[in-house]
Amino acid sequence: MRALALATAAAIALAACASTASDPAEVASLSALRERFGVPDCPETDPDAGAVPGGLPKTSLPCLGSTRQVNLAGLPRRPMVVNLWAQWCAPCRAEAAILKAVSDEQGVDFYGINYNDPKPDWALEFAALVGWRYSHIQDLDKQLAGPLNVPGLPLTLLVTADGRIAHRHAGELHSAQELASLIEEHL
Repeated sequence: MRALALATAAAIALAACASTASDPAEVASLSALRERFGVPDCPETDPDAGAVPGGLPKTSLPCLGSTRQVNLAGLPRRPMVVNLWAQWCAPCRAEAAILKAVSDEQGVDFYGINYNDPKPDWALEFAALVGWRYSHIQDLDKQLAGPLNVPGLPLTLLVTADGRIAHRHAGELHSAQELASLIEEHL
């Protein structure tokens, strides 16, 4: 157990020193990794779509492991759960199975936003290990910190079909029932 704790600490320390995916070769490598792990590509979005008052901002970010840019305000107008997470975040890891279970059963779209995470390859591997079968957007530089008032991770947003953020849950979700109840109440 102690060896696992030391290995985890070392991995986190190394992650802090890692480079980001900015050159074309690295993006191509991440794209191949995303495909190999079965993590879906992000949907095409209208780059000119404007933000709805009280909704997701007009911010274009790269899809995790893809060359596609995603305008958050241009995501399909359907009820959705948007979860900001990082592979180094312990509460994010703790709630991962809950998000997977609920995303497999609920009739709403799910999107992940890999936030402030210096290791996109590890993030893709984590998404695959958890079994998430929904798209993930990448915010390496915390561009959403201000527009979404991100207090920390994880942060789960429930967005209505008209694009309005109906509920914000800051912190770890503790059960599938908790998330399902929030979806039923707000979406």
